[in-house]
Amino acid sequence: MSEIAVVHESYSFACMRCGHGWEQSYEIEHHVDADGREFVQYVVDGQVVPSPLSRPTCQNCDNHVVRIMRPGRVASARDAAYRQHRTPPAGPVEAPTTGAEGQREHDHWHLSDLLHAFQRKAS
Repeated sequence: MSEIAVVHESYSFACMRCGHGWEQSYEIEHHVDADGREFVQYVVDGQVVPSPLSRPTCQNCDNHVVRIMRPGRVASARDAAYRQHRTPPAGPVEAPTTGAEGQREHDHWHLSDLLHAFQRKAS
């Protein structure tokens, strides 16, 4: 039995149809068949899978218009979006009003109130 050379590769994927992004790591096994021809198998969690470079499929909408990028691109985009949405937008701030007794009617706000406009509805 011949020794199998294994290479580990990771890719980021983004669907151009629905915008879904994901990352996947692969074990790429290099084999030689009985006739001496080389071939590779992509393996994920012990299962042989199709090459992600041939015709990737979106895990969300099953479309095949998928962009392949270097690893970490999806995670860095998610981190940037999180940082952007975590910071309140700049602009004018409404001063609190006072009631008849001199008490402020609205003396606090919640971060969730600011983020409401950025939250996506669950489908």
